[in-house]
Formats: sequence, C-alpha cells, structure tokens
Amino acid sequence: MPELQLTDLISSLPADAISTDADQLQRYSTDLGPVVDLQLPAVVVWPGTIEEVQTVLGWAYRTGTVVVTRGAGTGVSGGAHATAGCIVLSLERMNRILDIRPDDELAVVEPGVVNADLNAAVAEYGFMYAPDPASYRISTIGGNIATNAGGLRCAKYGVTREAILALEVVLADGTLIHTGHQTFKGVAGYDLTGLIVGSEGTLGVVVGATVRLKYLPDEVHTLAAFFPDFRIAAAGVLAVGKARIQPAIMELLDAATMSELDRQFGSSLSDRGTALLLIQTDGFGAAAEAEEIRRVLSCLGSTISTENAAEAEKLVELRRNSRGMEKPEEYRVGEDVAVPRSQLVLYVAELERMAAEHGVSLRSPAVMPARSPTPSPLRSRKERG
Repeated sequence: MPELQLTDLISSLPADAISTDADQLQRYSTDLGPVVDLQLPAVVVWPGTIEEVQTVLGWAYRTGTVVVTRGAGTGVSGGAHATAGCIVLSLERMNRILDIRPDDELAVVEPGVVNADLNAAVAEYGFMYAPDPASYRISTIGGNIATNAGGLRCAKYGVTREAILALEVVLADGTLIHTGHQTFKGVAGYDLTGLIVGSEGTLGVVVGATVRLKYLPDEVHTLAAFFPDFRIAAAGVLAVGKARIQPAIMELLDAATMSELDRQFGSSLSDRGTALLLIQTDGFGAAAEAEEIRRVLSCLGSTISTENAAEAEKLVELRRNSRGMEKPEEYRVGEDVAVPRSQLVLYVAELERMAAEHGVSLRSPAVMPARSPTPSPLRSRKERG
C-alpha cells in the first residue's frame, strides 16, 4: 500500500480510530482459528460511526485495497485472518443498543453489541435474543450475522437468519443500503436481508441490525440422558422427533468429548455413560414434553436424570465448552457438518469407522439439527464474533 495513499486514509479518520502500531497489527491479524501463514495488515481501523465505515470502504474501493472485517475475533475458522497489506476493520466500538421495542418484539443494535449484553438488556422486558452461539458471552451480533451463527437453541428457534428483520449495510464502494422490514410479515420484494446474513462480509459490512426477540420461557426442564452406546444415543434424537416434540436444546456428546470435559473441568460425565443426549424443553408445555421424552428414551435403555437449575446450567456450559478445546500435542481440526436427521445414525457409524481406520482421535459434540453456513472463498471476510 503506497505510503501517500495510507496517509490520506489516516487523515480522513479520528486519530484514535486508526493505527499502524506493530503490536496492534499483530493482535488484529488473526481470530481464534488455526494460523498456517501469518500475515499482517497495513492498518487497523476502529470506526465509531456508519460514516466512518463508509469512508474506509470508499477509500479501499478507490485504491483496490482488501478489507477484512471483524467483531470480537472469536471465530475459530480463520474468517478474520488478515491478508498482507489489508485493512482490518474492527466494529467492536459500534456497540450501542439503539432501541428496544417490547410491543413490536424487536431491538435495533449496532454490530459490535455482544450477544450476552443484548440478552441482558431485553431480559428486563421479558424477552430473549434466541441465537446463542457457544461464544455468546463475548461474540458480537455483527459477527453472528456474518456467519449465520446457530447455537444450542437452534433446534427450536432457528439460526441467526430467522432472528434478523432488517439490516443497514455499507457496500464495497461506501454506499449505505437498508434491507428488510420492521414487521414479522414482510413478503414483498427480494429477501436481501436473508442473502446478506451468512455472507461473511463478502457482500458488504453490516453496520446496523433490527433483530427479532422471543419471549423468555416461563418454565424450563433439562434432561440428561446417558447411553451405553453413541449410536443408540443418536437414535434417541430420531425417537424424540417421532414423539412430535421440539426441544429448545438437543445436544449429543460422545465418550471422548465427555472424557475431555471431565479432564478439563473436573466433571464426572464419563462415570454416567459413554454418550450423553442433553435435552431442554421450555414454555408452558415444558414439563409434559420432558416427561414424554423420558418415556421415549427409557425405552432405548438410557439412564435419565432431571437436572435442577444449577446442574442444568453447568451441563449446558460444559456443552458450550466442548468445541475449540486445545490439545497442543496433537494436530486438531474442527469442522461443522450437516446431515439429514434420518441419516444421523448411519453417519455416526461411518464416522467412527473412518476414525478407527485412520487412527484419528475423534470427539463429536453434535448439534441437533446442525445448520452451518459454508465458508466463503472470497477475499473480504467476516467471522463469528
């Protein structure tokens, strides 16, 4: 990047909104994904307004400079890794909750708002923001939008796309556009909002979002069903579906995952079985649904416990921590996959066969259903948080 051009960009922004400091370039060069070839950006920018984002993208468009957008840097797939000489555009300072409208069941936020902070704010009105990726305590709404993040509650409430009503987006040339609507029913025209959610920054930079809220459930029941065999536990997922029950959370952990969690957090999951199906029901019918799930899974030979609030929260948190576990002495690869529920048992069996054939240590925390965006190969990228 020519020094003269960079000086022009620096002069167009507030002094504290841009840096070429070596430590900052290093810090913002990666997210939490594995680093194969570390490359440093030319500059890091922290815009505080939409206009400043427009200034950066307009300048990058005119000079042909790559922009890598990021939020909290919590992604584990390398989506916010810098390319040499690029601009890293960090939206972490655009972190205001602009409006909460309980009667309309929505909130208007900037992209740097942390998922957990939004939930804390809307809980005062009896609402929740349903998408809950594992990094919800530190990941941002903008990053969640970029990757169409799911989370434990996606089985019932869907992924991020289902929770986004409208967006404000700055395009590559600096143009600001507005997409979507502020009503639940909005069927006219192209669904540009749905197109942008999950596009990982390749279509534009999200600078504002209108999100749909859900009522906090009045009642929650958590069941921990332990099985002697992972494939039987996978069959339990289908059994719950055939019972016409839609849990809020349904998560499956295998023996290796439980053993690693026990090692890291001092839990005793492995003492209770070789596979865990963690299920949570919510709402007015939570108790009745939990009882039917207990009956169905007992027929498959599971040992089931109903967890109190503290135990349930502990189990859910253990599940959230079952991804991204560090094993420095091993080469670790983490992948999200999606299969039809009808093929789940066959998939698990084939996965175990391949792992045994190739001598691979396998840990399989599974989300039911698993819905994950396909990483984009294009240059301008955005990560989960």
